[in-house]
Amino acid sequence: MYCPKCNAEYIEGITLCADCGVPLVAELPDERATSQPETAEFKEILTTFNAGDIAIIKSLLDEESIDYYFQGELCNYARLLMEPVRLMVRNDQVGEAKDILKDLELDYSLNAAVEE
Repeated sequence: MYCPKCNAEYIEGITLCADCGVPLVAELPDERATSQPETAEFKEILTTFNAGDIAIIKSLLDEESIDYYFQGELCNYARLLMEPVRLMVRNDQVGEAKDILKDLELDYSLNAAVEE
């Protein structure tokens, strides 16, 4: 018998976990089935070459708890102006992120565009 909350093992005849107070189960669920995190899908909504733009965008999105990452951000320093950095936002937050960034003027960027 096992506690489903703390995984403690008990002898037959015990029905409640002494620490958690929950009913025991005969077997614990397979850890591989329960430990895999849910994966989120991300969509590109903006590209830029400018590190200043990236810093401003990060501060705005962090303030609103938007899940994002910049694809190619670190490579941009080594391959300057070869390929833009891409802002990737979680699919279910794309609308909110676009709304936050819609009035942002990226004047100092060589190429910054919010996808419509």
